[in-house]
Amino acid sequence: MDFSAYLVPLLLALTALFGAARRVDVYSALTQGAEEGLRILLRILPALVGLMTAVHMLRASGVTEVLEDLLAPALTALGIPPETAALLLVRPVSGSGALAIGSELMAAHGPDSYIGRVAAVMLGSTETTFYTIAVYFGSASIRRTRYAIPAALAADLAGFMAAAFAVRLLFGA
Repeated sequence: MDFSAYLVPLLLALTALFGAARRVDVYSALTQGAEEGLRILLRILPALVGLMTAVHMLRASGVTEVLEDLLAPALTALGIPPETAALLLVRPVSGSGALAIGSELMAAHGPDSYIGRVAAVMLGSTETTFYTIAVYFGSASIRRTRYAIPAALAADLAGFMAAAFAVRLLFGA
């Protein structure tokens, strides 16, 4: 038998036993957590809908292709394949949009190509910055992000550059 099939039921049973040993009403804690999660979802849902709409509008309008042409010289200077420009623009906003772009890049260039590998590493080494900030800051009722967005976008840029460098270093260009 495969142990992984029993992993989730085992974890649930251990959690229930741990709660019972500590005399915690596990069911009440579960329902309270679910209720709080739903409240948070209602608070952040408008921001998420807006972000997803903006991503789909950018892709459908062709703006991402125009930006790719404009950014090609700068990306080449940074060592990032210009073909990944759309991924760089969409990744901070939408994980599913970035995954779709990554899939398109891999379908067009191949998953074992330089561009395919860079796209895969970029997807794994960067974050959906605006989504994450909307979720965490929204759940904590923080209205002003101050330096969080510029710092997170700088970290994303570092992740994109490091992804391209790592793929060049490990696999060659």
